[in-house]
Amino acid sequence: MLHHDAVKHRVAAELVGNVAQVGVAEGDEVEPTTTLVILESMKMEIPVLAEVAGVIAELGVVQGDVVTEGDTIAVIETPT
Repeated sequence: MLHHDAVKHRVAAELVGNVAQVGVAEGDEVEPTTTLVILESMKMEIPVLAEVAGVIAELGVVQGDVVTEGDTIAVIETPT
């Protein structure tokens, strides 16, 4: 459940890549070890993990998107 007084944590792409797989949806609960997406870059698969426990408030990518460094992959809300 999303909370209006929750803290929002933005997960950003750290490199240029293609979104090969999306492992979560908005509203999903995640832990710091949860794989949010898998990026493909230079023939390598790079998992992007949640950095905090919380709920996916916003998902900024879909499979097939191309992301560049700094693009928002997801916003995770944690209760205050």
